[in-house]
Amino acid sequence: MARSGGGCCPSMDLMRSEAMQLLQVIIPTESAHLAVSHLGDLGLIQFKDLNADKSPFQRTYAAQIKRCAEMARKLRFFKEQMSKAGILVSPMQSTETPLDFDDMEVKLGELEAELTEVNANDEKLQRAHNELLEYSTVLQKAGEFFYSAQRSAAAQHRQMEANQSGETSLESPLLEQDMLTDASKQVKLGSLSGLVPKEKAMAFERILFRATRGNILLRQESVDEPVTDPQSGEKVYKNTFVVFYSGERAKAKILKICDAFRANRYPFPEDLAKQTHTVQEVSGKISELKATIDMGLAHRDSILKTIASEFEHWNHLAKKEKSIYHTLNMLSVDVTKKCLVGEGWSPVFATNQIQDALQRATLESKSQVGSIFQVLNTKESPPTYFQTNKFTSAFQEIVDAYGVAKYQEANPGVYTIITFPFLFAVMFGDWGHGICILLATLYLIIREKKFASQKLGDIMEMMFGGRYIIMMMSIFSIYTGLIYNEFFSVPFELFAKSAYACRDSSCSDSTTEGLIKVRDTYPFGVDPVWHGSRSELPFLNSLKMKMSILLGVSQMNLGIFMSYFNAKFFRNSVNVWYQFVPQLIFLNSLFGYLSMLIIIKWCTGSKADLYHVMIYMFLSPTDDMGENQLFPGQKTLQQVLLLLALVSVPWMLIPKPFFLKWEHERRHQGHQYAMLEGADESVVAELGEHNEESNHHEEFEFNEIFVHQLIHTIEFVLGAVSNTASYLRLWALSLAHSELSTVFYDKVLLLTLGYNNIFILAIGVVVFICATVGVLLVMETLSAFLHALRLHWVEFQNKFYEGDGYKFAPFSFALISEDEE
Repeated sequence: MARSGGGCCPSMDLMRSEAMQLLQVIIPTESAHLAVSHLGDLGLIQFKDLNADKSPFQRTYAAQIKRCAEMARKLRFFKEQMSKAGILVSPMQSTETPLDFDDMEVKLGELEAELTEVNANDEKLQRAHNELLEYSTVLQKAGEFFYSAQRSAAAQHRQMEANQSGETSLESPLLEQDMLTDASKQVKLGSLSGLVPKEKAMAFERILFRATRGNILLRQESVDEPVTDPQSGEKVYKNTFVVFYSGERAKAKILKICDAFRANRYPFPEDLAKQTHTVQEVSGKISELKATIDMGLAHRDSILKTIASEFEHWNHLAKKEKSIYHTLNMLSVDVTKKCLVGEGWSPVFATNQIQDALQRATLESKSQVGSIFQVLNTKESPPTYFQTNKFTSAFQEIVDAYGVAKYQEANPGVYTIITFPFLFAVMFGDWGHGICILLATLYLIIREKKFASQKLGDIMEMMFGGRYIIMMMSIFSIYTGLIYNEFFSVPFELFAKSAYACRDSSCSDSTTEGLIKVRDTYPFGVDPVWHGSRSELPFLNSLKMKMSILLGVSQMNLGIFMSYFNAKFFRNSVNVWYQFVPQLIFLNSLFGYLSMLIIIKWCTGSKADLYHVMIYMFLSPTDDMGENQLFPGQKTLQQVLLLLALVSVPWMLIPKPFFLKWEHERRHQGHQYAMLEGADESVVAELGEHNEESNHHEEFEFNEIFVHQLIHTIEFVLGAVSNTASYLRLWALSLAHSELSTVFYDKVLLLTLGYNNIFILAIGVVVFICATVGVLLVMETLSAFLHALRLHWVEFQNKFYEGDGYKFAPFSFALISEDEE
């Protein structure tokens, strides 16, 4: 409730917002940082931006925010490095270390420089190591090429020497004879060796052949295992190649082609002794580099582990500092008086706590001038603030998703805690399914500390956030399931034996005509004998349809009564007499009367046709009711109620605009700008923006007010019918859930039991479980949830809830972990 004056504790009243006040604080510059820090720890003041006309770069503390952003960049760099190294961040522990912005900035800079240097050295060493590994592969494969070529050449040489020992015949080619006799005419071939990506090998070979007109010899062989490319650092399948060429022009072309195909080249000595020496040298360097790299990685891991132990603390401090300077930038600077002036909303009960925080900041900063704290008078609409806990917050979020309550407006969240899960359960009612959902929810609740510290997926995040809503929905589902007497669509005689028994053997088909009442009425819920009988569907249809109407009319009446409490709280007598009263009369003259007839029919067992009664109440109100009469004087009562319903429509439409016009003329008679003492506050509430515009023109926009009221009247009259019909979704979804559950039980589980085959039974059980979980526990739960949401947003809240306020968003360090990412 609204309160004046200071306080020390919240009212914990969920019905209406905490009483709010607009504060002005004047803080000396030397203690401003500490003062804002203490207010952030308190988290009970929402600052207004007094520098909205300035860009971020024109504000006083732009340089400090830039430094905070740079520290945040360094922390993100550390987090990426820890993620790559597989090092987990240690949870933040409580520490008494005071915030030292400059020291932390220096420390982060040193760590970044050291880590960057270690990474650069490691990158160079890794590239050299990968090059040596590729070189070793080339030496191995190319050595095999040259070894096989040397063996072939030696064999040819021996054959040629044997042929040369004889006389040269006329059939021998002259060129061969000259080369054998003249060594100076022999051509010296050059060679290039390296590795080329396997997918480019064929294109590489074709380009070489075309560029050199076939004057090369190319040998390729694939490497079995992928090798790490020195440039990209990725694993790539490659081919080893050796190209033999003649001439410098051919060599230049081959080198350009190798560069184009990113073929890494490595020198290969032709001499066997040099080959052996090179292989040994490369192996030794690989071992040395491996040891050096391991030492570098160990050093980097030690740095990252040091960072990991303090990362959460540093990250929190950096975000905290950034939020402090952002808040300081919202305050106006008085250069002459060396102080900062800030304005903000806070709950009335937090007055003493805010004053204490400002005094502590003055003492800790050793400032000779204290902070000034005062409450401002304003006509601005305050933010809405409800004190919630982990149980009520989820229900409040459901209401806030529709619209945040206007300041001091009645909060539907109080009633939603009960009505929402109950209406869900009316549609979902099955105590077997309710137990399944309850067990899953209890797991989330029992381990909520573990889940709260983890990052969950979107779906799991929603389920965890609404765990208490789901728990309430499951509990109410168990309750309504017991009323419906359904456990996975199977009825049980839980509370007593059935009140009915077979008259003779002819009732074996479970027809109600063959049953007689032999015991007292079943004490709680639906008698199990109805399930499976021929009359089950007509009986449950009638029961659930009429129950839906009763629940709907009750909740709509609650909404209308909430509009009365809102009007009384805001002292709006216009809404009491010209909105609440006619709306209550209209709704109950029609649908309240229908609800009364339903109850009378249940109590008396009458066979009157209520459809006929309600239709002819409008068409022929003077006709004799005959067998549809439930009580004496019913016709007279119906005529009176019909007359009241007809009178209530112009009652809602006509008087209110004329009364507002009359009040407007009273306020502006004589002294245009003088406030008339004792004037009804409803004028201010109803005229709203029009009163502000009246300073510019005196004409009262009667037509606009009248059309606005006409729209509201039509909406309510038509809505009374459509909203009541909308509550029939309780009946429809309850019937659909029950029938689906029966189909899965009868046509899947019982059908497979009839085969007496273990394999078929196993398949049937699996299909039954999957169908139950997928359709009934997931899809039906979501469907019933959405329909219950619609009933609250449209059918209930539109009777009284405006929802045009804005939420209280205090400056709080407890929220920066979610906001600052």
